[in-house]
Amino acid sequence: MSLLTAPKTVKWPFLVGDALLLGLAWFFYTQAALPFNGVTLLACVACVAIGAVLGITPFIMDYRTEVRLTESSELASAVDQIKGLGTIAAAVASATGKWQSVHEHATEAVKSARQVSEQMSAEMKAFMEFFEKAQTSERQHLSLEVDKLKRAESDWLGVLVHILDHVFALHSAALRSGQQKTIDQLTHFQLAVRDVARRVGLTPLEVETGAPFDAAKHQLPNGGDVPEGARVAATLATGFSFRGQMIRPAMVQLEQAVAPESTGEPHANTDASGAASPDRTGEQELGL
Repeated sequence: MSLLTAPKTVKWPFLVGDALLLGLAWFFYTQAALPFNGVTLLACVACVAIGAVLGITPFIMDYRTEVRLTESSELASAVDQIKGLGTIAAAVASATGKWQSVHEHATEAVKSARQVSEQMSAEMKAFMEFFEKAQTSERQHLSLEVDKLKRAESDWLGVLVHILDHVFALHSAALRSGQQKTIDQLTHFQLAVRDVARRVGLTPLEVETGAPFDAAKHQLPNGGDVPEGARVAATLATGFSFRGQMIRPAMVQLEQAVAPESTGEPHANTDASGAASPDRTGEQELGL
C-alpha cells in the first residue's frame, strides 16, 4: 500500500454554514406564531435539512478521497504484481528455452552414447574374432608341439629300450660264459642302467624261472597256443612298462618247449649266444 495520505477537506466553512442555517431555523421558530403555518414549517425543515447536509458534506468528501486513494494503492499493487507475473513469465520462458537446449544436448549425448556403444560392440566383435583366431593358432601350435614331444618321447624311449635289450643280451652272454667276475661286473652294470631307466618311468620286467605263464605279461617267440599250467623256463627278452602302462610283454621260453629234432641250430629269433634278438620286437611293440 502507498504511504501517501489523502488531503483533508477544510470543514469550518461547512460547519459555519450549518450553524447559520440552524440559527435561521431557530429564528423562524421563535418569530412564527403558533400554530405554525405551512410556510414557516417548511422553512424550518429546509434550514435544518440543508444545515445537516452541509455538516456531513466534508466528511463524505474525505471518505471518498480515502476510498479513491485506497483503490489507487490497490491498483498500483495489482500492477506491481502483474509486472512480477511478467517477470515470472519471462523466467518460465527462459527456463523453457534452457530446457529445450538441455533436451537437445541430451539427445545428442544419447546419439553419441549409441555410436560409442556400436563402436565398442564392433571393437569387441573384432577382438573376439582375433582372440578366437589366436586361440585356434595357439591350439594348433600346441597340438604340433605335443605331437613333436610324443614323437621325441617315442624315439628316446625306443633308443632306451634298445640299450636295455643290448645290456640284457650282454648279461645273458656273461651268464653263459661262466666267468664270475664278468658276470658280477655286467650284473652291476645292468642294475645301474635299469635304475637310470626307472627314473624316467621305464621299468624292465624280467620273469622269474618257474613262474606261471601270464598272457598279459608274457609272450612266446613264435606265438602259438600255450598249454594249461605252463611255466616259464627262461626269459629270452625283457618286457617293459612305461609309467605303469605295458609297452612290451616279456619274451619267455616255456618248460614244456622242445627244440626241433631235425636240426641242432637255435631258433631264428635267438642270437649266436642263445639269447633272443629283441631289437625288432621292441620296435614293433613301440610302433617304431
